[in-house]
Amino acid sequence: MMDISKGFFSDSDFVSRETWGKLNVYADLVRKWQVSINLISPKTLPELWERHILDSLQLFRLKPEPLTWLDMGSGAGFPGLVTAICLAEQGQGWVNLVESNNKKAAFLRQVILQTGARASVLPIRVEDARVKLGKIDAISARALASLTELFGYAAPYAEDNPDVQIWFHKGLDYIGEVRSARDLWCFDLVEHQSLAQDGSAILEISNLSKRN
Repeated sequence: MMDISKGFFSDSDFVSRETWGKLNVYADLVRKWQVSINLISPKTLPELWERHILDSLQLFRLKPEPLTWLDMGSGAGFPGLVTAICLAEQGQGWVNLVESNNKKAAFLRQVILQTGARASVLPIRVEDARVKLGKIDAISARALASLTELFGYAAPYAEDNPDVQIWFHKGLDYIGEVRSARDLWCFDLVEHQSLAQDGSAILEISNLSKRN
Protein backbone atom coordinates (compact mmCIF):
# COMPACT_ATOMS: atom_id res chain seq x y z
CA MET A 1 0.00 0.00 0.00
CA MET A 2 2.92 2.35 0.46
CA ASP A 3 3.40 2.61 -3.31
CA ILE A 4 -0.24 3.68 -3.67
CA SER A 5 0.08 6.29 -0.94
CA LYS A 6 3.25 7.76 -2.39
CA GLY A 7 1.54 8.14 -5.73
CA PHE A 8 -1.33 9.87 -3.97
CA PHE A 9 0.54 12.06 -1.47
CA SER A 10 3.88 13.73 -2.08
CA ASP A 11 4.50 13.55 1.70
CA SER A 12 3.18 10.09 2.54
CA ASP A 13 5.36 9.93 5.67
CA PHE A 14 2.89 12.16 7.54
CA VAL A 15 1.64 8.95 9.16
CA SER A 16 3.81 6.12 10.46
CA ARG A 17 4.41 2.67 9.01
CA GLU A 18 2.43 1.28 11.96
CA THR A 19 -0.57 3.40 10.98
CA TRP A 20 -0.33 2.23 7.36
CA GLY A 21 -0.46 -1.30 8.74
CA LYS A 22 -3.62 -0.53 10.70
CA LEU A 23 -5.20 0.98 7.60
CA ASN A 24 -4.42 -2.28 5.82
CA VAL A 25 -6.24 -4.17 8.58
CA TYR A 26 -9.18 -1.81 8.08
CA ALA A 27 -9.19 -2.42 4.33
CA ASP A 28 -9.16 -6.20 4.86
CA LEU A 29 -12.14 -5.92 7.23
CA VAL A 30 -14.09 -3.84 4.71
CA ARG A 31 -13.56 -6.55 2.08
CA LYS A 32 -14.55 -9.30 4.53
CA TRP A 33 -17.72 -7.61 5.80
CA GLN A 34 -18.74 -6.35 2.36
CA VAL A 35 -19.77 -9.91 1.51
CA SER A 36 -22.68 -9.71 3.96
CA ILE A 37 -23.18 -5.95 4.46
CA ASN A 38 -23.31 -3.29 1.78
CA LEU A 39 -20.67 -1.05 3.35
CA ILE A 40 -19.63 0.67 0.12
CA SER A 41 -20.82 0.61 -3.47
CA PRO A 42 -19.70 -2.76 -4.90
CA LYS A 43 -18.38 -1.08 -8.04
CA THR A 44 -15.90 0.94 -5.94
CA LEU A 45 -14.53 -2.08 -4.02
CA PRO A 46 -11.63 -2.61 -6.47
CA GLU A 47 -10.66 1.01 -5.80
CA LEU A 48 -11.13 0.78 -2.04
CA TRP A 49 -7.82 2.47 -1.25
CA GLU A 50 -7.99 5.32 -3.73
CA ARG A 51 -11.73 6.04 -3.60
CA HIS A 52 -12.30 5.61 0.12
CA ILE A 53 -9.29 5.18 2.43
CA LEU A 54 -6.83 7.59 0.84
CA ASP A 55 -9.61 10.03 0.01
CA SER A 56 -10.55 10.04 3.69
CA LEU A 57 -6.91 10.30 4.74
CA GLN A 58 -6.74 13.71 3.08
CA LEU A 59 -8.71 15.07 6.04
CA PHE A 60 -6.11 13.98 8.58
CA ARG A 61 -3.41 15.41 6.33
CA LEU A 62 -5.24 18.76 6.39
CA LYS A 63 -6.16 18.62 10.09
CA PRO A 64 -3.84 16.35 12.11
CA GLU A 65 -4.41 18.02 15.47
CA PRO A 66 -5.81 15.77 18.25
CA LEU A 67 -9.33 17.19 18.31
CA THR A 68 -12.64 15.78 19.53
CA TRP A 69 -14.55 14.93 16.35
CA LEU A 70 -18.14 14.17 15.45
CA ASP A 71 -18.33 12.04 12.31
CA MET A 72 -21.91 12.18 11.06
CA GLY A 73 -23.45 9.18 9.31
CA SER A 74 -20.22 7.20 9.49
CA GLY A 75 -21.37 4.21 7.42
CA ALA A 76 -18.23 2.19 6.67
CA GLY A 77 -16.17 4.73 8.62
CA PHE A 78 -15.11 7.22 5.95
CA PRO A 79 -13.64 9.63 6.88
CA GLY A 80 -14.08 9.42 10.67
CA LEU A 81 -12.60 5.99 11.31
CA VAL A 82 -9.55 6.79 9.18
CA THR A 83 -9.00 9.89 11.34
CA ALA A 84 -9.42 7.80 14.49
CA ILE A 85 -6.84 5.24 13.31
CA CYS A 86 -4.36 8.04 12.64
CA LEU A 87 -5.00 9.59 16.06
CA ALA A 88 -4.02 6.31 17.75
CA GLU A 89 -0.31 7.01 17.26
CA GLN A 90 -0.75 10.43 18.89
CA GLY A 91 -2.57 8.99 21.89
CA GLN A 92 -4.82 12.05 21.93
CA GLY A 93 -8.01 13.19 20.25
CA TRP A 94 -11.22 11.23 19.79
CA VAL A 95 -13.78 10.54 17.07
CA ASN A 96 -17.46 10.00 17.85
CA LEU A 97 -18.81 7.84 15.03
CA VAL A 98 -22.57 8.31 14.66
CA GLU A 99 -24.18 5.50 12.66
CA SER A 100 -27.81 4.44 13.17
CA ASN A 101 -27.55 1.19 11.17
CA ASN A 102 -26.81 -1.51 13.76
CA LYS A 103 -24.93 -3.79 11.36
CA LYS A 104 -22.66 -0.98 10.22
CA ALA A 105 -22.21 0.08 13.85
CA ALA A 106 -21.08 -3.48 14.66
CA PHE A 107 -18.58 -3.30 11.81
CA LEU A 108 -17.18 -0.01 13.11
CA ARG A 109 -16.73 -1.51 16.59
CA GLN A 110 -14.85 -4.46 15.13
CA VAL A 111 -12.43 -2.18 13.29
CA ILE A 112 -11.87 -0.15 16.46
CA LEU A 113 -11.16 -3.37 18.37
CA GLN A 114 -8.63 -4.62 15.83
CA THR A 115 -6.84 -1.33 15.13
CA GLY A 116 -6.95 0.51 18.45
CA ALA A 117 -8.59 3.48 16.75
CA ARG A 118 -9.41 6.36 19.09
CA ALA A 119 -13.15 6.24 18.51
CA SER A 120 -16.48 5.16 19.91
CA VAL A 121 -19.71 4.33 18.12
CA LEU A 122 -23.09 5.91 18.78
CA PRO A 123 -25.77 3.75 17.09
CA ILE A 124 -28.28 6.60 16.90
CA ARG A 125 -29.56 9.14 14.39
CA VAL A 126 -27.45 12.23 13.79
CA GLU A 127 -30.30 14.42 15.03
CA ASP A 128 -30.24 12.65 18.41
CA ALA A 129 -26.48 12.71 18.96
CA ARG A 130 -26.19 16.15 20.52
CA VAL A 131 -27.65 15.14 23.88
CA LYS A 132 -25.11 12.28 24.10
CA LEU A 133 -22.01 14.35 23.38
CA GLY A 134 -20.00 17.00 25.17
CA LYS A 135 -18.06 19.76 23.46
CA ILE A 136 -17.16 19.00 19.86
CA ASP A 137 -14.11 20.63 18.23
CA ALA A 138 -14.68 19.45 14.67
CA ILE A 139 -17.30 17.76 12.48
CA SER A 140 -16.84 15.56 9.43
CA ALA A 141 -19.14 13.82 6.95
CA ARG A 142 -18.80 12.14 3.58
CA ALA A 143 -21.51 11.03 1.15
CA LEU A 144 -24.27 11.64 3.70
CA ALA A 145 -26.57 14.46 2.51
CA SER A 146 -26.71 17.76 0.68
CA LEU A 147 -24.70 20.65 2.10
CA THR A 148 -27.89 22.42 3.19
CA GLU A 149 -29.01 19.34 5.14
CA LEU A 150 -25.56 18.86 6.65
CA PHE A 151 -25.59 22.42 7.92
CA GLY A 152 -28.89 21.69 9.64
CA TYR A 153 -27.26 18.78 11.47
CA ALA A 154 -24.12 20.78 12.31
CA ALA A 155 -25.79 24.03 13.41
CA PRO A 156 -26.51 22.99 17.04
CA TYR A 157 -22.82 22.24 17.57
CA ALA A 158 -21.88 25.60 16.07
CA GLU A 159 -24.25 27.20 18.57
CA ASP A 160 -22.54 25.34 21.43
CA ASN A 161 -19.05 26.12 20.14
CA PRO A 162 -18.70 29.06 17.72
CA ASP A 163 -15.15 27.90 16.94
CA VAL A 164 -16.21 24.43 15.79
CA GLN A 165 -14.51 23.39 12.55
CA ILE A 166 -16.61 21.68 9.89
CA TRP A 167 -15.13 19.48 7.15
CA PHE A 168 -17.26 17.91 4.43
CA HIS A 169 -16.09 15.77 1.51
CA LYS A 170 -18.08 16.80 -1.57
CA GLY A 171 -18.26 15.56 -5.15
CA LEU A 172 -18.38 17.14 -8.58
CA ASP A 173 -21.57 19.11 -7.93
CA TYR A 174 -20.29 20.82 -4.78
CA ILE A 175 -20.29 24.32 -6.31
CA GLY A 176 -24.05 24.11 -6.87
CA GLU A 177 -24.54 22.83 -3.32
CA VAL A 178 -22.55 25.75 -1.92
CA ARG A 179 -24.65 28.19 -3.94
CA SER A 180 -27.90 26.66 -2.68
CA ALA A 181 -26.70 26.56 0.91
CA ARG A 182 -25.91 30.27 0.90
CA ASP A 183 -29.62 30.99 0.44
CA LEU A 184 -30.24 29.72 3.98
CA TRP A 185 -26.89 29.83 5.76
CA CYS A 186 -24.04 32.23 6.43
CA PHE A 187 -20.58 30.65 6.56
CA ASP A 188 -16.92 31.09 5.70
CA LEU A 189 -15.55 28.59 3.22
CA VAL A 190 -12.13 27.27 2.19
CA GLU A 191 -12.10 24.79 -0.69
CA HIS A 192 -9.42 22.10 -0.66
CA GLN A 193 -9.33 20.39 -4.04
CA SER A 194 -9.40 16.64 -3.66
CA LEU A 195 -6.50 14.46 -4.74
CA ALA A 196 -8.91 11.56 -5.23
CA GLN A 197 -11.05 12.96 -8.03
CA ASP A 198 -10.64 16.03 -10.19
CA GLY A 199 -13.41 18.53 -9.50
CA SER A 200 -14.32 17.21 -6.05
CA ALA A 201 -13.28 18.94 -2.83
CA ILE A 202 -13.03 18.91 0.92
CA LEU A 203 -14.91 21.94 2.22
CA GLU A 204 -13.57 23.64 5.34
CA ILE A 205 -16.40 25.63 6.91
CA SER A 206 -16.41 28.00 9.86
CA ASN A 207 -18.66 30.68 11.40
CA LEU A 208 -21.83 28.80 10.48
CA SER A 209 -25.13 30.49 11.28
CA LYS A 210 -28.67 30.55 9.94
CA ARG A 211 -29.72 33.52 7.83
CA ASN A 212 -32.35 35.73 9.47
